[in-house]
Amino acid sequence: MNKLAKLLSVMAVGRCRRALLRYGVAAGVEHFPVLRALSVDTVLDIGANRGQFALAVRASLPGARVVSFEPLDVPAQRFEAVFAADPLVTLHRTAIGPQSEQTRIHVSARDDSSSLLPISDLQDELFPGTAETAVEQIRVAPLETYLSAADIATPSLLKLDVQGYELEALKGCESLLGHMDHVYAECSFVELYTGQALADEIIGWLRGRGYAVRGVYNLTYNEAGQAIQGDFLFSRDGSGPQRVH
Repeated sequence: MNKLAKLLSVMAVGRCRRALLRYGVAAGVEHFPVLRALSVDTVLDIGANRGQFALAVRASLPGARVVSFEPLDVPAQRFEAVFAADPLVTLHRTAIGPQSEQTRIHVSARDDSSSLLPISDLQDELFPGTAETAVEQIRVAPLETYLSAADIATPSLLKLDVQGYELEALKGCESLLGHMDHVYAECSFVELYTGQALADEIIGWLRGRGYAVRGVYNLTYNEAGQAIQGDFLFSRDGSGPQRVH
């Protein structure tokens, strides 16, 4: 979706238009086709940044509860401002991973490209302006630190946009993964963050836990036409969307 098309889509939805004009947060309207094809009651939004995905959920699935996780203070503050009056949205200021600890996050010049993994030169080459500018201390903890199975009304969607840390974040969700009908994760075909698990490893890990790929969305390519990354939708058998775009 090009910038003009995205702007027009944002401005066409009242909630999204207000978030952009008041807080400078552009809803992730590129996710509308996926969200509108699903019927879910709970969305777990890991890597929430300023609330771009949460806005898309609230516009597409108005009855769904959204539980978001964002470890960086600046985007978390903006998120809280956007959703201050929304009782269906909750934010936890933490990253999700396999164990509870204080650790370092590599902060990008564009904070939505920040990662718990070192930012590679290839990332900045393909997406200019995303080089590391700072390192901060954040908290990481398993999902079960904040939620129990009883908190996850099903059908449910687990979304991950954690810049190369997807496999570790999934491991941090494993004790509750049986309560997730769908997983929607950004996966890469090349190493944009040092040591990251690539798409085939994520697919294999989830396949071993009963999930199959149902669609690939929002693919990006380099100048040579090589696929770089995309948003992958995984569903348990029998729980996929009615249509795939």
